[in-house]
Amino acid sequence: MSATPPPTDGVSSGAAPPRVRSRRRQSDRPRTQFRKLDGILLLDKPRGMSSNQALQRVRHLFRAEKGGHTGSLDPLATGLLPVCFGEATKIAGGLLGARKAYTTVARLGQVTDTDDADGEILRERPVPALTVDMLDAALGQLVGRIQQRPPIYSALKRGGEPLYAKARRGEVVDVETRPVDVHAFELQSAADLLDGVLDPDGAPQLRLHVECGSGTYVRSLVRDLGEHLGCGAHVAELRRLWVDPFRDPRMWTLEELQALAARSERGLEACLLDIEAGMLAWPAVHVDARQAARLQAGQDVPGPFTPTGEVAVFGPGGLAEGLGQVTAEGRLRAQRMFRRASPAAADATAG
Repeated sequence: MSATPPPTDGVSSGAAPPRVRSRRRQSDRPRTQFRKLDGILLLDKPRGMSSNQALQRVRHLFRAEKGGHTGSLDPLATGLLPVCFGEATKIAGGLLGARKAYTTVARLGQVTDTDDADGEILRERPVPALTVDMLDAALGQLVGRIQQRPPIYSALKRGGEPLYAKARRGEVVDVETRPVDVHAFELQSAADLLDGVLDPDGAPQLRLHVECGSGTYVRSLVRDLGEHLGCGAHVAELRRLWVDPFRDPRMWTLEELQALAARSERGLEACLLDIEAGMLAWPAVHVDARQAARLQAGQDVPGPFTPTGEVAVFGPGGLAEGLGQVTAEGRLRAQRMFRRASPAAADATAG
C-alpha cells in the first residue's frame, strides 16, 4: 500500500495550519559593534563559568575586536583570569608560563572522576587521624620538580581532541606523567585542619596554599595528596590569587564591570591596565625612536644588546614597542611588535 503524499500546501487534512512565526530581520537586532581596543583586564572569574565563557562576556562588554586569556581556570574555580585585548594578545602566550598562586580546599576521603567536586564519586575511604606533622610530610613530597599525571578531564589534547571529550564518551584515557614545578604546597596554619567546619556533613577538609609553574594541575596535587594520606581527596574549592607579574591584583567581577558599563564606556575602560603592565615578565631592552622605527618595519637593529633571548622592547617615554629577540651576536630582531589602536579608533561609536 503506497503512502499518501503530503499536501503540496503543507497543510494535512483536518489539521490546523502551521503557525507562521514572524521573525525580526537580522538587521533589526542590536549587534555589538566591536572596535580596536588594547589593554589587560584582571577579571575575577565566577564559579560555574568556563574561562572561554568569561572571556566572551567581557569581550562583548568592552566591544573588543580581539581577546584572549592567559591560562584557563576550571569552571569550579574562581579568581584571577588575566584577559588581554587587542595588541596585548601578543604577550598572552608568554604569560601562560608564569608562576601562579592558589588557595584550595581539599575534601578528604572521596575520589572523583574529575578530581574535583563537579565529578562523580568513584571511591570513598575512611580518613585516618591526622596531625600537622603528618600533613606537612605528605605535602613535602609534592613540592619541587615532580612528575604529575594530569586529570583525564582536562583540556590537554591528544590526536587534536581534548582529553575531556574522550573521557565524556567513556573512552579509556591513559595520561602520561610529566614534569611540573611546585614551589609551595602547604597548610597556612594548624587551624587549617578544619575537621568539617566548612562542610555541613562533617567531612574532613584542608585549606591549602599552592604556588606553581606552568602546566601544574592543583586537582592532581590534591588527588595525589589524598593518596599519600591513604584516604583519597578531591578539590572542593579553588581560587587563583595571583599570576606573575600581577602579584597584588585589583580584580574586577562581572557585576562590577556591568555596573560600570551601564554608566559610561569611559568608566569601563578605566579598569584596563596598559600593555606595559604585562611586560615585566621579560628582560627589558630600550631603544631610541630611530631604532624603534626600524623594528616596526621588521628590520634588525645592530647592538650589542643583552641579554640573549626574548626581550620586551621599550621605546621613547617607556612605551612598549613589542617583543624582540636578541641574537647570540647581540642584534635585536623584531618578533611581535605592537600596532596600537589609535584614540580615534578606540572612540568609534557603538551604534
